[in-house]
Amino acid sequence: MTVSYRQPGVVLTDHHFTVPLDHDDPSGEQIELYAREAVATGKEQADLPWLVYLQGGPGFGANRFAGKAAWLGRALQEFRVLLVDQRGTGRSTPANRQTLPLRGGAREQADYLARFRADSIVRDCEWIRPALTGGAPWTVLGQSFGGFCTTHYLSTAPEGLRAAVITGGLPSLDGHADDVYRAAYPRIERKVAAHYARYPMDVERAWRIATHLAENDTVLPGGYRLTVEAFQSLGAMLGGGDGSHRLHYLLENAFVRTPAGTALSDAFQQDTEAALSYAGHPLYALVHEACYAQGAQPTAWSAERVRAEFPQFDAARTLEGDGPLLFTGESVHPWTFDCDPALRPLRETADLLAERTDWAPLYDAARLAHNEVPVAAAVYHDDMYVDTAHSLETARTIRGLRTWVTDEYEHDGVRASGPRVLDRLLALTRDEA
Repeated sequence: MTVSYRQPGVVLTDHHFTVPLDHDDPSGEQIELYAREAVATGKEQADLPWLVYLQGGPGFGANRFAGKAAWLGRALQEFRVLLVDQRGTGRSTPANRQTLPLRGGAREQADYLARFRADSIVRDCEWIRPALTGGAPWTVLGQSFGGFCTTHYLSTAPEGLRAAVITGGLPSLDGHADDVYRAAYPRIERKVAAHYARYPMDVERAWRIATHLAENDTVLPGGYRLTVEAFQSLGAMLGGGDGSHRLHYLLENAFVRTPAGTALSDAFQQDTEAALSYAGHPLYALVHEACYAQGAQPTAWSAERVRAEFPQFDAARTLEGDGPLLFTGESVHPWTFDCDPALRPLRETADLLAERTDWAPLYDAARLAHNEVPVAAAVYHDDMYVDTAHSLETARTIRGLRTWVTDEYEHDGVRASGPRVLDRLLALTRDEA
């Protein structure tokens, strides 16, 4: 059953599908997949090509737009758009601390979540495509992790693609998670240095907050345990176009005077908990490193291990000296599951995923070298989340791929100025630029 409804300039239709949990066993257990169709008002009956959007993450459902916001307005000029909640997110059989115990214990949960990577997401798309397009190929727009999925799509099912557009999401084809994080920490350090250059007063503010947290066991109102390391992870903001400004405004309201002395303000605690909590997207924490896993080598909490190679991020060492506190970002650590009440029941599950050694390959370099699908990718200069050098190396591997390398936007460029970004990339797939 489908239900349609309207927003300004857009007609939306809800679609529900059942797809195999394990596509290698199509007659086995089924899960529900949800997707929202969007078409411009007045074009409901038009024979339009489809564009399917694969969200960044992992772990985030598709955007919930109001009307023709962001890039959607540009897409609706020529496409019927499908906003897919990838499996385990949004309304697609959500996976979280409330639902995962239905699978059994930690071992059963880890086995289940091993089927929530790009390979399964692409096979979901191919499962539902015939029902929507009558078998015709469609265009894919992949943002960030959605670009990882799109690269897998090109590797395994290019016959399903009319064209592919990737924004900030060309992955390393063969790099282990360790390689990803060895490249990431220096980028993050550069972002922190740029932030402190813009807001030099934040050096003292961050130091003061970290010192307070080191001396006081701090539990936020929703139950999040705010350690110094957790505070450092607010640096994830610095990968977005307005992230430095948002971090600055958060830090400037950190303390208030009370009858009992200086304390962290309620406003700071509330906003910090909202920024750090994984309650709305727990899959990000659970399968983030697994997104890079291929073959028999476990990820083994890669970000935590590699961080030890960069002692400048060691908060205890920093607080004993006189250097600025470095923020971190785009990484998940074992202590993340101890701090966040939305993740605490899933710590053992996460450990088992980190130990796993039977990961399927995600990309086929030989097939990509013979690609015939028109592909264009926006590569953001010094992207904090996806390494630029890795992206350009992959771009050289994919036959015919056209890149737009820009420092005009950060990683969220398709959100910040979506119509222009999408228009430029669509033109590149048509060799019109």
